[in-house]
Amino acid sequence: MKHALKPSQYAILITIMLTASVGDTLLSRGMDQVGQVDLHHLGLLWHALFNPYVISGIVLLIGFFASYMTALSWADLTFVMPATAFGYVVVALLSRFWLHEHLSLYRWAGIFLIVCAVGFVAGGPSRTEDPAPHHELDLMDSGAGR
Repeated sequence: MKHALKPSQYAILITIMLTASVGDTLLSRGMDQVGQVDLHHLGLLWHALFNPYVISGIVLLIGFFASYMTALSWADLTFVMPATAFGYVVVALLSRFWLHEHLSLYRWAGIFLIVCAVGFVAGGPSRTEDPAPHHELDLMDSGAGR
Protein backbone atom coordinates (compact mmCIF):
# COMPACT_ATOMS: atom_id res chain seq x y z
CA MET A 1 0.00 0.00 0.00
CA LYS A 2 1.41 3.37 -1.00
CA HIS A 3 0.33 6.69 0.48
CA ALA A 4 1.51 9.87 -1.18
CA LEU A 5 1.87 12.11 1.84
CA LYS A 6 3.61 15.46 1.95
CA PRO A 7 6.42 15.96 4.47
CA SER A 8 4.14 18.26 6.46
CA GLN A 9 1.56 15.47 6.72
CA TYR A 10 4.19 13.04 7.98
CA ALA A 11 5.18 15.69 10.52
CA ILE A 12 1.56 15.95 11.72
CA LEU A 13 1.33 12.16 12.16
CA ILE A 14 4.58 12.09 14.13
CA THR A 15 3.37 15.04 16.22
CA ILE A 16 0.15 13.19 17.01
CA MET A 17 2.08 10.12 18.10
CA LEU A 18 4.61 11.98 20.25
CA THR A 19 2.31 14.52 21.88
CA ALA A 20 -0.21 11.83 22.86
CA SER A 21 2.45 9.45 24.18
CA VAL A 22 4.50 12.00 26.10
CA GLY A 23 1.39 13.86 27.30
CA ASP A 24 -0.17 10.69 28.71
CA THR A 25 3.12 9.75 30.36
CA LEU A 26 3.44 13.18 31.98
CA LEU A 27 -0.15 12.97 33.26
CA SER A 28 0.61 9.56 34.76
CA ARG A 29 3.74 10.86 36.49
CA GLY A 30 1.88 13.87 37.87
CA MET A 31 -1.07 11.84 39.12
CA ASP A 32 1.32 9.43 40.84
CA GLN A 33 2.60 12.43 42.78
CA VAL A 34 -0.90 13.72 43.59
CA GLY A 35 -2.24 10.41 44.86
CA GLN A 36 -5.41 8.41 44.46
CA VAL A 37 -8.52 10.43 43.59
CA ASP A 38 -11.93 9.05 44.52
CA LEU A 39 -15.36 10.40 45.49
CA HIS A 40 -14.13 11.27 48.98
CA HIS A 41 -11.03 13.13 47.72
CA LEU A 42 -12.23 15.05 44.65
CA GLY A 43 -10.35 18.12 45.88
CA LEU A 44 -7.16 16.37 44.79
CA LEU A 45 -8.18 17.01 41.19
CA TRP A 46 -7.92 20.75 41.87
CA HIS A 47 -4.55 20.15 43.50
CA ALA A 48 -3.46 18.13 40.46
CA LEU A 49 -4.01 21.12 38.17
CA PHE A 50 -1.06 22.83 39.85
CA ASN A 51 1.32 19.89 39.41
CA PRO A 52 3.94 20.75 36.75
CA TYR A 53 3.77 17.29 35.21
CA VAL A 54 0.00 17.46 34.91
CA ILE A 55 0.16 20.96 33.43
CA SER A 56 2.79 19.84 30.90
CA GLY A 57 0.73 16.76 30.02
CA ILE A 58 -2.38 18.87 29.46
CA VAL A 59 -0.48 21.28 27.21
CA LEU A 60 0.89 18.39 25.13
CA LEU A 61 -2.56 16.79 24.90
CA ILE A 62 -3.99 20.10 23.64
CA GLY A 63 -1.24 19.98 20.99
CA PHE A 64 -2.25 16.39 20.26
CA PHE A 65 -5.89 17.42 19.82
CA ALA A 66 -4.97 20.24 17.41
CA SER A 67 -2.71 17.92 15.39
CA TYR A 68 -5.35 15.20 15.39
CA MET A 69 -8.00 17.56 14.04
CA THR A 70 -5.55 18.69 11.37
CA ALA A 71 -4.89 15.11 10.27
CA LEU A 72 -8.60 14.29 10.20
CA SER A 73 -9.17 17.26 7.90
CA TRP A 74 -7.19 15.52 5.12
CA ALA A 75 -7.40 11.82 6.04
CA ASP A 76 -9.90 9.25 7.18
CA LEU A 77 -9.96 8.10 10.79
CA THR A 78 -9.18 4.57 9.61
CA PHE A 79 -5.91 5.92 8.19
CA VAL A 80 -4.92 8.29 11.02
CA MET A 81 -5.36 5.79 13.86
CA PRO A 82 -3.21 3.04 12.33
CA ALA A 83 -0.64 5.57 11.11
CA THR A 84 -0.08 6.73 14.67
CA ALA A 85 -0.25 3.28 16.31
CA PHE A 86 3.50 3.26 16.91
CA GLY A 87 2.59 5.56 19.81
CA TYR A 88 1.76 2.38 21.77
CA VAL A 89 5.42 1.43 21.56
CA VAL A 90 6.48 4.92 22.61
CA VAL A 91 4.16 4.80 25.65
CA ALA A 92 5.47 1.37 26.61
CA LEU A 93 9.09 2.50 26.35
CA LEU A 94 8.46 5.71 28.30
CA SER A 95 6.52 3.79 30.94
CA ARG A 96 9.25 1.21 31.29
CA PHE A 97 12.33 3.42 31.29
CA TRP A 98 11.06 6.78 32.62
CA LEU A 99 8.22 5.78 34.94
CA HIS A 100 9.93 2.48 35.86
CA GLU A 101 6.75 0.47 35.38
CA HIS A 102 6.95 -3.27 34.93
CA LEU A 103 5.62 -4.47 31.59
CA SER A 104 4.99 -8.18 31.47
CA LEU A 105 5.73 -10.31 28.45
CA TYR A 106 1.95 -10.43 27.82
CA ARG A 107 1.78 -6.62 27.58
CA TRP A 108 4.74 -6.51 25.19
CA ALA A 109 3.10 -9.25 23.10
CA GLY A 110 -0.17 -7.31 23.08
CA ILE A 111 1.57 -4.13 21.96
CA PHE A 112 3.36 -6.08 19.24
CA LEU A 113 0.07 -7.59 18.02
CA ILE A 114 -1.65 -4.20 17.97
CA VAL A 115 1.14 -2.58 15.98
CA CYS A 116 1.22 -5.48 13.51
CA ALA A 117 -2.57 -5.68 13.14
CA VAL A 118 -3.20 -2.02 12.36
CA GLY A 119 -1.87 -2.63 8.86
CA PHE A 120 -5.02 -4.62 8.13
CA VAL A 121 -7.21 -1.68 9.12
CA ALA A 122 -5.23 0.74 6.97
CA GLY A 123 -5.49 -1.51 3.90
CA GLY A 124 -8.71 -0.07 2.50
CA PRO A 125 -9.31 2.98 0.34
CA SER A 126 -9.22 6.39 2.00
CA ARG A 127 -9.37 10.10 1.28
CA THR A 128 -5.64 10.14 1.98
CA GLU A 129 -4.92 8.25 -1.23
CA ASP A 130 -7.38 9.92 -3.60
CA PRO A 131 -8.68 13.27 -2.38
CA ALA A 132 -11.65 14.68 -4.28
CA PRO A 133 -11.42 18.35 -5.26
CA HIS A 134 -13.50 20.62 -3.03
CA HIS A 135 -15.58 22.00 -5.91
CA GLU A 136 -16.82 18.50 -6.76
CA LEU A 137 -17.84 17.95 -3.15
CA ASP A 138 -19.72 21.27 -3.16
CA LEU A 139 -21.65 20.23 -6.27
CA MET A 140 -22.50 16.87 -4.72
CA ASP A 141 -23.70 18.52 -1.50
CA SER A 142 -25.81 21.11 -3.33
CA GLY A 143 -27.67 18.55 -5.42
CA ALA A 144 -26.69 20.35 -8.64
CA GLY A 145 -25.85 17.08 -10.38
CA ARG A 146 -29.39 15.70 -10.08
